[in-house]
Amino acid sequence: MRVVGIIAIAALAAGALASCEHTDNERLPYAPVNITFWTQADWITYGPAGAASHRDFIREKRIPASYPFTADTYTGFGGVMLCTDYNGAPHAYDLACPVERSRDVRVAINSDLLAECPKCHSLYDVFALDGGAVGGAAARDHYGLTVYRTGPGPQGEYLTVTY
Repeated sequence: MRVVGIIAIAALAAGALASCEHTDNERLPYAPVNITFWTQADWITYGPAGAASHRDFIREKRIPASYPFTADTYTGFGGVMLCTDYNGAPHAYDLACPVERSRDVRVAINSDLLAECPKCHSLYDVFALDGGAVGGAAARDHYGLTVYRTGPGPQGEYLTVTY
């Protein structure tokens, strides 16, 4: 009976330790983010095409080419992946893989609708798990994509993406 009690206590302790683990989504160096959609028409033109879709914004590469980048537009450390979840709500993440921590190693959506790092092959769910890791070194080390704020702008803008 005493062995059963010790095993139960050990299981509870292991569960408590596991619940203390958290996702580190602040591994990248700080870089400003400011992408503005002034009207709903801007969002329709430059934003993701619908639920579970995405569009990348990388200012120094002028991606997307048609977006009107200004001196006040900033796209984070490795660029910004602006996406909509399965319900159509907007979310934004830095494109740089937090495992690699390089502005030139950017995740991309694969055929399974997961953001995948081309170097370490970590996988992130940007459509349902807020950029949380679901595979690879990022999942092992509890690294998530850097999350940016999305919402109406302070001066009546339809939507802004900020850090």
